[in-house]
Amino acid sequence: MTKIRHQNIEQRTEHGKSLREQTPLSSHGEWSPAQNRPAPVSLIEEQNNGRLDWLIPVRRWRMSTSPFTFFRGSARIMAADLAGTPVSGLGVQACGDAHLANFGLYASPERQLVFDINDFDETLAGPWEWDIKRLAASFTIAARHNGLKKKECHKATRRVVKSYRKAMADFATMRTTDIWYAKLDGDTFIKTADEAGRAEQAQAIIDKAQSKDSRDALDKHAEEFDGKYRIRSEPPVLVPLRDLGDEQSGGKLLALANDAFETYQQSLADDCKRLLDRFSPVETALKVVGVGSVGTRCMIMLLEGRDHNDPLFLQIKQANRSVLEEYLSPGPYDNQGQRVVEGQRLMQTVSDIFLGWTRSDQSGKDYYWRQLRDWKGSVDVEDINADDLTYLAFVCGWTLARAHARSGDPVAIAGYLGSSDSLDDALVEFAESYADQSEKDYEAFIEEIRSGRLEAVEG
Repeated sequence: MTKIRHQNIEQRTEHGKSLREQTPLSSHGEWSPAQNRPAPVSLIEEQNNGRLDWLIPVRRWRMSTSPFTFFRGSARIMAADLAGTPVSGLGVQACGDAHLANFGLYASPERQLVFDINDFDETLAGPWEWDIKRLAASFTIAARHNGLKKKECHKATRRVVKSYRKAMADFATMRTTDIWYAKLDGDTFIKTADEAGRAEQAQAIIDKAQSKDSRDALDKHAEEFDGKYRIRSEPPVLVPLRDLGDEQSGGKLLALANDAFETYQQSLADDCKRLLDRFSPVETALKVVGVGSVGTRCMIMLLEGRDHNDPLFLQIKQANRSVLEEYLSPGPYDNQGQRVVEGQRLMQTVSDIFLGWTRSDQSGKDYYWRQLRDWKGSVDVEDINADDLTYLAFVCGWTLARAHARSGDPVAIAGYLGSSDSLDDALVEFAESYADQSEKDYEAFIEEIRSGRLEAVEG
């Protein structure tokens, strides 16, 4: 990341402006696949090494659902493609997978809804350009997938970049602590949607999000058996460890979860440790989540507080090396779970109090922990119209800029971006070119499945 030297505002602004000489804003629009570009399907398949074999076909099926779900699972492909693109040299804590489906609503510890980035599996210090380019491309791909006209695709993509640029200019004028406290709450989410004529739709998302809590998770994921709750068996998406035989690593996973629970607690603040002491683990299950993560060891743990009507669900998610690390310096943390958690805390204004990490003594694999289904809400990207994309573009662009302003130098970045729409034009061009390539990669992936060379199983 860029270390902010204690220069005055003018010097930092001029430094940002001077970087346009070596990396013009227009250069960010130029992209074409490298001659020695790695085979995209091979990059995806290499990530299956070490995953649970019986879930790999499910991952392929989820990625094959649409061009957008393929894009969601192809962060490694895009990291390889971005590695050769121009950068200004101004660093931030990058999300690493900043597509629009990784933004959404969740509950703050103060029990208020906030809109923020919500996936940090690939976070690492890196160029701000890589995040905004992935975000811009995701809007173009989502718009195309939903049958929007080319003009509407350009409008949504342009707005997300413009929102990022203008928000960074605003953050450049703010006090440091004000940037740190800045957040987009539920009221602002509604207000922004109202300006786009989508207030009713936004309110529906909020209402649905606020219904998702541990009690709702209990109804969805558990059942009563002999007067006690246990996790439902819904293979392959939800599989209690009690159902797994040794050939599916059931015993190893159960030992891992039980042994790791105490270690995980040591990564929490003392007040949260005291809170968690009031809960007892009941049962653990494998739960398939996301698209790109399918096949990694992702579990949920049901805990009980004062009685069986006082549940808490925690998610335990395997943390591998960031896909960005193949092209950037590794992070400062030996534990990949800690990399995810610390990156999340740096980029979000408020984070889940149950965020923590652990390492399995048996396998050496790293994990991070968080609360499951705590007022989580998002827009259905697989069925989205032009108006929804318009207001989503504004809040996503603002949110990404805020996250970058917390870890980078907003004054220098704003100086580099300037007040013209040059970057907006460039990234619309980039997103168009990259969407073309991503769709070709998707077709190549589908052909591997259709031919039978790769197995895909619905789940």
